[in-house]
Amino acid sequence: MQPATLAQLGVIGLLAASLPLAMVWISADANKYRKLVWAVTFLTFDLIVFGAFTRLTDSGLGCPDWPGCYGLANPFLAHEQISAAQAAMPDGPVSVVKAWIEMIHRYLAMGIGVLIMALTAQAWLQWRRNRGAAFAPALPTALLLFVCVQGAFGAWTVTQKLQPVIVTIHLLLGMGLLALLTWMGGRENFLIKPYQAGGDVATLRRVRALALASAVLLMVQIALGGWVSTNYATLACSDFPLCNGQLVPAMDFEHGFTLWRELGKTAAGHYLPFSALTAIHWVHRNFALVVAAGLGWTAWAAWRQPALRRTARLVAIVLVAQAASGIATVFFSFPLAIAVMHNAGAALLVLLVTMLNYKTKYQLETNRSLAQARAKVAPLQDPRPISPS
Repeated sequence: MQPATLAQLGVIGLLAASLPLAMVWISADANKYRKLVWAVTFLTFDLIVFGAFTRLTDSGLGCPDWPGCYGLANPFLAHEQISAAQAAMPDGPVSVVKAWIEMIHRYLAMGIGVLIMALTAQAWLQWRRNRGAAFAPALPTALLLFVCVQGAFGAWTVTQKLQPVIVTIHLLLGMGLLALLTWMGGRENFLIKPYQAGGDVATLRRVRALALASAVLLMVQIALGGWVSTNYATLACSDFPLCNGQLVPAMDFEHGFTLWRELGKTAAGHYLPFSALTAIHWVHRNFALVVAAGLGWTAWAAWRQPALRRTARLVAIVLVAQAASGIATVFFSFPLAIAVMHNAGAALLVLLVTMLNYKTKYQLETNRSLAQARAKVAPLQDPRPISPS
């Protein structure tokens, strides 16, 4: 790719970042750093949802090279090449609309990369000045490294022609980036308004364990959902609650869950059998019951803690909506809007479960610190009367 094209893409990334940076700068919030953290979190959520839209509209190869489009900075400049590819294969992955969808996704990703660079630079600058806890640079630096890895998998998604395992890892990294940003936002909120002590340590410890287990279950389910989406197995089971009229249909787990293979092919290069797609869909659908039980139990336990009640309520609401959108996707034969909503629900659950983990962790630490402080003071408060000498 020509240096001029790379420079143009860099300018587009800066322009994509300029609007949120300007909005943070002119906002009434005195803590611009905290505001920027949550702005990047919001945009990362949007990027995940738009990435789902890109995948579900089969636009992942709308521009079959990376980072530009046919070696150029935007589909306008590559219009001739796109039109030629579309004329040669009218039903293929390349079209003007798909090229724009793919490139808008990349532009948004570049803008988020610039914003995370700004966050990291600001953290290190302020940390060198005053060592303030709000600017501890370890997490922003980890975010910067994380987004670089995510960008690499974004490139491999295209260059490896949508190989399912690469696309699924790309999705998981995006969810991981959202979780890290949410954790960082929780830290900034806590430093402004520390949590008040409440609840007993033993109960909070149990809720903490449940919240961690829920995070693991959720990420496994998202990986399975990504595997369904990247293998185009959404409609492999055409009814609900049965799968093609059977409780346990004919399934090919070996080919369905072979990770390293081309899209639509077995590891040997043959076409993937329908029974493999059925296995992929069936596992995702049934593991959803485990996730619903786990997250439901966690929400119920957290609901009983006043400081966690609001987050627990939101987890419960989104969990129900997520189950409904998953069922509706099958009942209505995969309408695009509902499928995108299902992906958005998964991202929202990641955000909420991460926040629940953060709040539980620091609520527990606050209670422990208070208990330790009381234990130190207790020996100094001797209730016995002083006898006269």
